[in-house]
Amino acid sequence: MQRLYDFIRRHPTAVDTLWAVFLLGISGMSLVSGGVGHGSTPAALLIAIGLSVVVALRRRAPEKMVVLAAMMGLAQLALNVSPNVSDFAMLVAIYTAAAVGERWASRFALVGSLLAAVIAMVRWPDYSDNGDSNGMSPGQTVFFVVVMTVPFILAWVLGDSMRTRRAYFAQLEERAARLEKEREAQAKVAVAAERARIARELHDVVAHNVSVMVVQADGAAYVMESAPDQAKIALETISMTGRQALAEMRRLLGVLRTGEHREAGEYVPQPDVEQIEELVEQVRTAGLTVDFKIEGTPRPLPSGVELTAYRIVQEALTNTRKHGGPEAGASVRLVYFDDGLGLLVEDDGRGAAHEMYEDGGADGQGHGLIGMRERVGMVGGTLDAGPRPGGGFRISALLPLKPAH
Repeated sequence: MQRLYDFIRRHPTAVDTLWAVFLLGISGMSLVSGGVGHGSTPAALLIAIGLSVVVALRRRAPEKMVVLAAMMGLAQLALNVSPNVSDFAMLVAIYTAAAVGERWASRFALVGSLLAAVIAMVRWPDYSDNGDSNGMSPGQTVFFVVVMTVPFILAWVLGDSMRTRRAYFAQLEERAARLEKEREAQAKVAVAAERARIARELHDVVAHNVSVMVVQADGAAYVMESAPDQAKIALETISMTGRQALAEMRRLLGVLRTGEHREAGEYVPQPDVEQIEELVEQVRTAGLTVDFKIEGTPRPLPSGVELTAYRIVQEALTNTRKHGGPEAGASVRLVYFDDGLGLLVEDDGRGAAHEMYEDGGADGQGHGLIGMRERVGMVGGTLDAGPRPGGGFRISALLPLKPAH
């Protein structure tokens, strides 16, 4: 059964041709048996052939076929060929024009549906009473015309309903396709945002930890012979810092893996405000003097705010080590407000080059500040970064407790 249905869908014209041949055969047998009523049999046969063509090509050219059906109807009127079995093709043409034809063809079919029975009654007034000389009363005539008009109107209504249904399903398909495209676009935006987030995280992790390792390595090399104990401590710091960097990088790279089963707790949790003190101790161990103070009452904060605060302090202290000079010192202030968290990181070093905090900078020169601004913007906060009037560099941020919309 499914194969038959698939064949019908793939070869609609062939199926219509079979129905046309069947209709022509029935019409021919009706004509041979004397069912013409009026007019000559050859004329009726030619009209039957024309109407069979209408059935065969109705879906290939619906507009032309409804016009051809009307022409065959006019030929019946002119040649006095009374209605017969082949006129069923007119119903088919009306349905097809209403269902798949142009709008003008549908309207044309509707007008024909309303006039067909009236014209037939006027042309053959004795057709309904089989030649009764007394004819029908006016009421009977109106009733007969209405009854004969109903099939034509039903054919048009069914076709127009099918057109409406197809348009509705086409609209649903278009909407589904549009939604699918929107989902794909949203997925691409999400992927881009995730890549940017990972890039910021990698920058923060690598820049901070590698700078600590470089400082400790330089110190170890400097005191290797004169103070081997200090060199040993520096090497241990390098080892610890490297392990920490690897752990954080494994956590970040883990989000890129798909289809892999990971045990809970395999990756370390994201840094928070409480770990800023550990970060400051690590920087102090690396040789940078840092004054750290907390003002206000510490309390739990949204995870995004805590991670942003940690990364800002981390990047600021990393920049101080890289650009502040060997004698630079820094101060870190965390201020808990009722509606947010304030950060202030200052140093008394040489400061940064102008292009590092203006216009974004180039690769390796200012991308840390760009990452800071992006992080702060994601949580709806504000960031101010630039040189201090008395020398050094200053980074100030205000992170609201309510998420950004």
